[in-house]
This record gives sequence, C-alpha cells and structure tokens, in this order.
Amino acid sequence: MSDSHNPQRLREFVTALAALLDSKPAEAEILRDGGALLQQLVAVDDWLPDAYAQPQPERYQQYLLHADSAERFSIVSFVWGPGQATPIHNHTVWGLIGMLRGAEYSQPYKAFDDGRLQADGAPHKLLPGAVEAISPTVGDIHKVHNAFDDRASISIHVYGANIGAVRRSVYAEDGSRKPFISGYSNTHLPNIWDRSIELKNT
Repeated sequence: MSDSHNPQRLREFVTALAALLDSKPAEAEILRDGGALLQQLVAVDDWLPDAYAQPQPERYQQYLLHADSAERFSIVSFVWGPGQATPIHNHTVWGLIGMLRGAEYSQPYKAFDDGRLQADGAPHKLLPGAVEAISPTVGDIHKVHNAFDDRASISIHVYGANIGAVRRSVYAEDGSRKPFISGYSNTHLPNIWDRSIELKNT
C-alpha cells in the first residue's frame, strides 16, 4: 500500500463508536453494534497510513491509532511479521478484532478449576473483513499468530480502555501467569497515551 490514504474512514469510525458508547449500551450491544462498525472499517483497505503498517523482525507491533479522551476505548493496528505470534494472554476488557490485511489465527483457551489452561476448540482463522469479539464475559484468553510465514498481516483492534495502560496477564499452559502492560510501538512519535513505563514503576 502507498501512503496515500483516506483518513476519513477512521474519523467516521471513531465518531460512530463514540456516539454508540455515549448511549451507555450493554456490553452485548457494544460487541454487536461496534463489531458492525468495525466490519465496515476493515472492509476497505485504503485508509491506514504506512507508518502504522510496518512490521519489525523482533516482534509484532502495536501502533496506537486513536485513544478516546476519556479512555473509554482505544484503536490499535496490530502488525504481524512473518510467523509472529503472541503468548497466551488476556485483556480484562471488551475488545473487537477486525482483519484488514493478510490473515491470522486466534486460538481461544479455557481455564479449569485448578487453573490449568486448555485450547478451547479449533483456532479461528480471520480473513480480511472478518471481526471477532473478546471479553471476560464471552472469552478473554487466547493466543494469536500470523497465518503466513512469508508476509505481514494487519488487524485492527478496538478495546474498551486505553489498552496500552491496562494491567493484564500472559499465561503458561499450566495456568501460571505473569503480569504485563503492553504499551504501544509508536516510540517514534510523541504519545501521551503510552503510560506503560510509569505504570510499571508503580
């Protein structure tokens, strides 16, 4: 993709999602109606600037596209280099994942009473235009990886918080967990929403 893009699409999505949240909907409505809005956004791949679509060889990238001023939601482009994957992790808030470019697999996990984790069904393959919902109420623990070993993939994630500042967990399959705060990959740009360093020191 060239860096000529249509930023109006993202602005329209932000405005529509903010209006939805202003109505104080139940989470099920956010996932349904917000998911429909995100599906419209990722249905056309002409709006994401190149600066927010760059893979890096060391790990997947999380570029902040927008943070609501009240931190009710954030929008992130996840850029997967060839073969890159997350650890098993949670989110603690509602989220929507829309596939923009390439493809990815999302493997959900469920926890047993003793804390152990087990894959919950087959991985979900997300293709461009597809949207998946996550939250503590519908399933919040998963592992994600790029479906391709020879090219990058990009998905657009929307979360019900400033996700880069949320305390979350990564898991081993025995259920042991390690806390983390993801921050964002926009280190080349001033980003007042990336509070990960200050939070790690508290």
